[in-house]
Amino acid sequence: MNTASWTPAVRPGLIPLHPLTFGALLAKPFAALRHNPKVLFGFAIVVQLVVAVITLVVVGGVALFSFVRLESLSPSNPDFYPVMWGTIAINGLVVLVMGFVSLAFTAVIQGVVAADIGHAALGEKPTLGRLWQIMRPSFWRLVGWSVLQALAGIVLVLVIGGIIVLGVTAGADGSAGGVALSVVIGILLVLAAIPLWVWLSTKLLLVPSVLVLERARLRSALVRSWRLTRGRFWNTFAVIFLINIIMSAAVSIVSFPLSLLGSLFVPVIAPTGGNDAAEIAGILIATVAPQLLVYVLQAVAIVVQCAAAVFIYLDCRMRYEGLDHSLIRHLERRELGATPEQLGDPFAVDPARAVSSTPPPKPAPTYAAPPVGWAQYPAPATQAAPPPPPPASPTSPPASPADQGPWAAPGSGGA
Repeated sequence: MNTASWTPAVRPGLIPLHPLTFGALLAKPFAALRHNPKVLFGFAIVVQLVVAVITLVVVGGVALFSFVRLESLSPSNPDFYPVMWGTIAINGLVVLVMGFVSLAFTAVIQGVVAADIGHAALGEKPTLGRLWQIMRPSFWRLVGWSVLQALAGIVLVLVIGGIIVLGVTAGADGSAGGVALSVVIGILLVLAAIPLWVWLSTKLLLVPSVLVLERARLRSALVRSWRLTRGRFWNTFAVIFLINIIMSAAVSIVSFPLSLLGSLFVPVIAPTGGNDAAEIAGILIATVAPQLLVYVLQAVAIVVQCAAAVFIYLDCRMRYEGLDHSLIRHLERRELGATPEQLGDPFAVDPARAVSSTPPPKPAPTYAAPPVGWAQYPAPATQAAPPPPPPASPTSPPASPADQGPWAAPGSGGA
C-alpha cells in the first residue's frame, strides 16, 4: 500500500520566489551584504585596495622615471620636445592600460556577486572558492564586456571631440564665431549622448548576470538582456538610478569631511613642510586614511549596484519565463534528496519559455469539440408555420347563444 509522504514547504533564500516589488528591488541589494559579508564585502574591499595599490605603483613609477629624464634636458636641447611628447604619450598609455586592468578586476566583482546572489536565492551561502568555480568559465567574457563598454565610451568621446575640432577649424580659421559655434555643437552632442548612453546601459544592464548564471556567449547575453528588459525599462532605470544616488551621496557625505580634516591637519602636523620623518608619516596618515575609507565605500557601492542588477535579472525571468516555478521545483527535489547531477542547472533557459524577439501573438479562440455520439441524433426537422386563420366575414354577425339551441349536458343523448 503506497502512502504519500508529507514534505514541508520549501524555504526560500534571500528573496521570495515570486516576482519582486519595486521596494524589494531597492532593499534586497543592501540585504545581500548581510547575507554573505565575508565573501562580498571582504572580497570587494581587497580587490579595490589591490587595484589602487597597483595603479599607484605603476602610474607613479612610470611618471617619476619619465619626468626625471625630461628634467635632465634643457628646453634648448633639440631632443627636449620629442622627449616631452613621448613622456606624455607613455604616461597616457600607462593610465589607459591600468584603466583596463581596473575594469578586469571590476568584472571579477560582477561575476562573483552574480554567482552569489543566484545561489542565495536558493538558500545557499557558497564560499569564495565555489563562487570562483562558478564564474570562471565566464571570466574572459566579463572582461570583454567591460572592455567593450570602455571602448564605447572612448569612441563616443573621440567622436564628440573630433566634431568640435572640425567645427573650430572650419569656422573662419578659429575665429570667435567659429569657436562659439563649435562649443554650441559640442554641448548639443553631449546632451544628445547622455540619454543614448542611459538607454543603452539600462537595456544591457543584465549582461553580466546572463554571462555568469546562464553561461551564455557575449552576443547571446546582449540579446538576452535586451529582451528581458523589454517592458521593464523604466522600472529598471528607476532602481539603478536611486541606488546610484544613494551610494554617491553616502560616499560624498563621508569623504568630504575626511578630506577637509586631512587638509586641516597637514599644516598642524608639518608647519615647516615636513622635513622630519615623523611629520612625513603624519602627512601620509592624514592624506591616505580618508582615501582608504573612500575605497571601502566604493567597494560597498560596487557590490550594491551589481547585486541590484542581479535582482532585476531574477525578477525579469520570474515574470517572463516562470523562473520562480523552476526554482521551487529545484528546491523541492533537493529536499527529497536528489543529487546535484539529478538536479541540474536551476538557471538553465527553457527554449519553450524564453522570451522571443517579438511579443507572442494572441491565441485564436478555440471551441470545444462536440461530445461523442453527437452525430447519431439528427437535428430536428424544421416545420412550416401553420397558415393563419381565415378572416371573419364582415357581413355575418356572430351567433348569439339563443340561436345555438338549448344546452345539453354531456352524455344525455340529446340531439
